[in-house]
Parts: sequence; C-alpha cells; structure tokens
Amino acid sequence: MKLQSFDNIYHIHKKSRVKRWFLFILISGIITLFLPWTQNIKVKGNVTSLYQEQRPQQLHSPIPGKIIKWYVKNGDYVKKGDTLLQLSEIKEDYLDPLLVQRTQEQVNAKKGVRNFYEAKAGTVKSQLDALHSARDLKLNQVRIKISQLTNKLTGEEAELTAATNELALSEDQFARQKKMYDEGLVSLTQFQQRSISFQNAAAKKTALENKVAQTRQEIINTTIEQNSVIQDYTEKLSKIEGDRFQNMGQIEGSEGEIAKLENQMANYKARQGLYFIIASQDGQVVQLNKTGIGEVLKEGENIGTIVPTAVDYAVEIYIKPVDLPLVKEGQRVMCIFDGFPAIVFSGWPNSSYGTFAGRVVAVESNISANGLFKALVTEDKNEKRWPPKIKMGGGVQGIAILNDVPIWYELWRNINGFPPDYYEVKNDQTVKYEKTK
Repeated sequence: MKLQSFDNIYHIHKKSRVKRWFLFILISGIITLFLPWTQNIKVKGNVTSLYQEQRPQQLHSPIPGKIIKWYVKNGDYVKKGDTLLQLSEIKEDYLDPLLVQRTQEQVNAKKGVRNFYEAKAGTVKSQLDALHSARDLKLNQVRIKISQLTNKLTGEEAELTAATNELALSEDQFARQKKMYDEGLVSLTQFQQRSISFQNAAAKKTALENKVAQTRQEIINTTIEQNSVIQDYTEKLSKIEGDRFQNMGQIEGSEGEIAKLENQMANYKARQGLYFIIASQDGQVVQLNKTGIGEVLKEGENIGTIVPTAVDYAVEIYIKPVDLPLVKEGQRVMCIFDGFPAIVFSGWPNSSYGTFAGRVVAVESNISANGLFKALVTEDKNEKRWPPKIKMGGGVQGIAILNDVPIWYELWRNINGFPPDYYEVKNDQTVKYEKTK
C-alpha cells in the first residue's frame, strides 16, 4: 500500500538541482579566485598644507603691553593688514608720550656739538697751515743767512791764504835782510823796515785767522738757530696736531652717539607701530585665549591662531615602519575625508565611491614621535578634485595603492602573514605626475 506521507518525506523519484547549484557555486568560486585584486596599505592622517605659510599661524604679542581695544572676535575673517587688537605701553622706559620727540632733540643737540667740533677742527687746520708757512719762511731766512756766511767765509779764507803767502814771503825777506845786516851789507834802518813789514804780515794773518774763526762760529750759531727753529715749530705743530686729532676724536665720538640715538629713535618709532597687532595674511581668527580689556600680555605670549583661507591642501599620512619600503614618491593614494560619505572596495579602488586620489610627494626619513613615518600627499590634478569644504586638521583615512594580484594570491598571502609585494612606481606615471606638479 502506497502512503501519501511517504511520498512527501522521501523524494527518491524526484529530480534534484543541488548538484547544479553546487557546480555553479564551485565554478564561480574558482573564477573569483582568479579575479584581480589590488594590494594596498591602509593608513591614517590629517589634512594639512604643503607650504608652511599656508598652515595655521599662531598670533604672538611682539612686545609686553596691556590690551586696550579688540577689533575682532573668535571666528571673524580678516584680510592681511587688518588690525586685531591694540596694546598700550607698560614699561617705564617707554611711558613718555613725547619719547620720540625728545630723542630727536637729543640727536639735534649732538649734531650741534659735532658741528662745533668740525668748525674747531677747521680753525686748527688753518693754524697748522699758518704755522707751516711761518716755519718755512723762518727756515728760508736762516738758510739764506747760512749761505751768506758761507760765502763770507770763502772770501775770508781766500784772504787768509793770501796773507799766509805774504807772511811766508815777508819771513823769507826778513831772514835774508837779517843775514845781510849781520854781514854789514845793509843799514839798521833798512833792517828795521823789513822787520816791521814782517810783523805787519804776521799781524794781518792773525787778524784774518780770527775773522775766519769768527765767521765759522757764526755759521755754527746760525745752524744751531736753524735747529732751534725746527724744534720750536715742531713742538707748536705737534701741539696743534694733537688738538686737531682731539677734535676729530670728539667728532667721531659725536657721530657714534648720534648713530646710537638715531637707532634708539628708530626703535621707538618701530615699537609704536607694534602697539597694533595686525593680521599677517588672509584667514579666520580662532582660539583667542585673552578676554576683556586691561589684560597684560608678556613679550611673545600667544594670543590666538589665524587659519589661512587660501590653502593648497595636502594630507600627511603616518606609515608603519614595516610598510615604509612599499611607499614611494609619486605613488597613488586614495583618500577618505572625515565628514564625506564613502563606499570603499579596498581591492577595487576604481569602483569605490567617495574616495579622492592623491600622489605621494615626500616621505620623511626621520621617525615621528608616535613611532610612525610621515609622508605628504597632494591632490592628483588628473583625477577628481578634492572637496573644497575640507578643513585644516580634519581626519583622513588613506589607502596606498600597490600591485594588482589574483584574489587567490592575496588570500594565500594573508593566511601565511606575508607582507604585500614590493611596489615600484611606474615610470610613465611618475613622469606624468611630475609634469602636473
């Protein structure tokens, strides 16, 4: 007897499709294992700028002072050169409201002293010129006198030579006359006449010798007078030269004091310009940490931060040391910005939604404080532009694109715990990227 319940439980005589489904799933799985899979490295980072001047800048007080007026509040957008706040002076050295004017008066007084010493130095120079002229005139007079005495001495020496010759002749004649007198050939009167001639010649020679000696003494005295004139005028000139150099020293000292005072005055003027703290660039003022009026600021104290509005955004990502050899300059990185929805297929980056492409432009060689290496990523100009609403410091998740491998290879690698394959940036991509920078 055939029971209906038996047919409902046992389907021996019915055809089954399980085998077909099993074969379909098996074949599909095998085909899937050979599909391409893009290896990647997942990293985290934040939004920054490639250029230092486009990063958030802290506002500091260049001088110590007291806040007397605020021109902005948190969140205000400012232009370069806009006034942020005004300070007043608190140091006693700068409290005088007429400090610059009084310093200018000191400069003018020092310039007057300098001009006085310059005039005095000019007068001393005139005195020096006059003394030089007087010395030259006096020395010329002495030299002329010496020349005259020398000529006189030459004439007297000639007369002395003639007198010497005459004395020699008279002496010879006197000797012969005496011999003749002794022999009785001449009279006593003739002998006495010859004796008188001889004595006159001797006296003449003696007189001329005295005259020559006197002239020589006059030449010596005149030479001594010449040396005395030189010594006297040298002392006078040295004294006046000393006065001149002293005046020149006073002039140089006045110049130094004038320069010092002018430097102080320039510093005072520059300091007055620092009473108004201005914006260094276009941006938004945030994180103001001073409130109210009358608060005292120290020199270099932080006031707040200004975030630039015109920024060439970049992303700084942090890479594990084990993955560092796989990251190269020019490598493609897919960025997921916080606040922007994304559907990510890590193995198929081109099929993902909400990701933005970038290129690695620099990899730091020094490890950061968090134990990771930092790399900078900029926007890839050849692909979809980054969203304009990203903000400085926002979080970013990055996917560094590596080699394309089959899925079975990627499964085998992960099961065995092997790292991704070593990746080389293609030359054509690198060249293309370099042209777009």
